Amino acid sequence: MIDLLKKIEEKHQELTQLLSDSKVIRDQNRYKKIAREQSELSGIVKLYSELKQVSKHIEEDENIKNQSGDKELVELAKAELLDLKDKKYKLENELKLLLNPSDPNDSKDTIVEIRAGTGGEEAALFTADLYRMYIRYAEKKGWKTDILSSNPTGRGGFKEIIFSVEGNKVYKNLKYESGVHRVQRVPETEASGRIHTSASSVAILPEAEEIDIELNPADLKIDVFRSSGPGGQSVNTTDSAVRITHLPTNTVVTCQDEKSQLKNKNKALIVLRARLLDNAHREQEEKIAKERKSMVKTGDRSEKIRTYNFPQNRITDHRIGLTLHRLEEILNGDLDEIIESLEKKEQEQNLSNENVLKQ
Repeated sequence: MIDLLKKIEEKHQELTQLLSDSKVIRDQNRYKKIAREQSELSGIVKLYSELKQVSKHIEEDENIKNQSGDKELVELAKAELLDLKDKKYKLENELKLLLNPSDPNDSKDTIVEIRAGTGGEEAALFTADLYRMYIRYAEKKGWKTDILSSNPTGRGGFKEIIFSVEGNKVYKNLKYESGVHRVQRVPETEASGRIHTSASSVAILPEAEEIDIELNPADLKIDVFRSSGPGGQSVNTTDSAVRITHLPTNTVVTCQDEKSQLKNKNKALIVLRARLLDNAHREQEEKIAKERKSMVKTGDRSEKIRTYNFPQNRITDHRIGLTLHRLEEILNGDLDEIIESLEKKEQEQNLSNENVLKQ
């Protein structure tokens, strides 16, 4: 492990130097990629630096204990050694977790797609609630968001909304959100006070760069038309909306939020690349799932992952059996406890699977 940590430290220093290189600074795509990689290694390098300091102090105290004739100094060294060895043990375990192979998409920006499912207008309103929840979570994390496509209803809901999220380790934090989210509450239109159940589906896609997914222009059918608002009424007098069909997979993406046809086309290509990359990953995960099934990371988006119960102020994540009674805070973007619990469960699952494979 120490040899690997030394190599990581050297790589971190090399990347740090590159970030001050004028050629790299001028190439923003390369600069962004290097900055992201350097940031990923920073946590490991910091812990390794602490480990080296603790190891050095342990060595010094061991020398005092074995060579000093001062009894009081020896007793102090022995007491300090207990704390130092405990700290070293914890640091080594933290580093082992960080050095475990991570999802290669963890550092990528993300496309979030939310669609209303069963429940009509109530599902559309819940889709809007989920959108606001993720936007507020992103704001707390200091991430940047941008709507790529939306299909609003007349009452403040969305049949569908797609947006991008950019920032530090966005996919790592949001990837557990894919699946069906169910809501139980009394709709505003329900005069009798009866609780309704409706649902929305969430898809979290790692944003694909051009080097990840190369699109052949011959495989794309691009149509332009006038954008429309709720109810289908025209909201633009020019053909600014864009529909792109990827012919080999029959994947269709439509973007109409921008007034510029070029901007809509660029946004549609971003979503298309993300969907194609996600399809490739899911095909790979399905092959792996035949050999080993994971409790947390499931590729089945039809599975109900979470229930939001308004009358009981309760939210339950069904994958890990976590129930919290602070629904309003969570809908205001306080997702950390849920995401950290899911991440911890996945780490435990990975370690368990590694132990089984070693046996």
